[in-house]
Amino acid sequence: MAEREAAKGRVHLVGAGPGDPELLTLKAVRLLERADAVVHDRLVSAEILAMAPARARMIPVGKAAGFHSVPQERINEILAELAREGLEVVRLKGGDPFIFGRGSEEAAYLRARGIAVDICPGITSAQGAAAGTGVPLTHRGLASGVRYVTGHRQGSAPLDLDWQGLSDPATTLVIYMGATNIAEIAFHLMAAGRPGATPVMAVSGATTAAEQRHVSRLDRIGLEMRLSPLPSPVLFIVGDVVRLADAGGGERLTLSAAAIGAGAANRIAAALKGI
Repeated sequence: MAEREAAKGRVHLVGAGPGDPELLTLKAVRLLERADAVVHDRLVSAEILAMAPARARMIPVGKAAGFHSVPQERINEILAELAREGLEVVRLKGGDPFIFGRGSEEAAYLRARGIAVDICPGITSAQGAAAGTGVPLTHRGLASGVRYVTGHRQGSAPLDLDWQGLSDPATTLVIYMGATNIAEIAFHLMAAGRPGATPVMAVSGATTAAEQRHVSRLDRIGLEMRLSPLPSPVLFIVGDVVRLADAGGGERLTLSAAAIGAGAANRIAAALKGI
């Protein structure tokens, strides 16, 4: 009986994209408009959530660094419970559900219990940040490949990334969830041979009205982010492609009193003398 009830419902793992509602796919909009329940992350905007019908149950399960309002195990159970009620469930995740979104874990949990699951991909945060800033993730003569990594480990476990592989200057490196550990990440990359002068762009709130950018270099980004942090979430793009960034971004942060305040600018300038 439980298996027959489970078969009535379905869970759609849907990518909400990087933030701009216009970057949703047509399929994502269609699924939202017919959803009976929407289980959504913290960073999904109100404009996107408003696309769900008024009758839909809206269930926030967002996470922030160091604070999980709903444990992942409970999220899995909520999805299963809603599907067993025979509902069309949209599990709405920022970016793409299979890029550092734990979507594959949720899919495996549900399928193991006989619950139908399908995937609706979304534009990744990396793609949105690249398009919005004019930074290509690959470019002939500058970057022949791109790698996505997470700068955070569960339970604050030590970072154990492939530092040697990530130090390849022909590879663009995109770092998710790395704001807290960016100084450590930069240190390991330089220790593995990535030049300290490698350009780095930090992007906060990519593709939204609140977007902020900061262009720096690998040997300075850790200090600068500590003295003048950007609002979470922050994505880092590391590589020579950052030199192609769109200079027209009016919200770009720079090492100047006008952008970060005279006090912070003076502290950075003094600290950088020792680098």
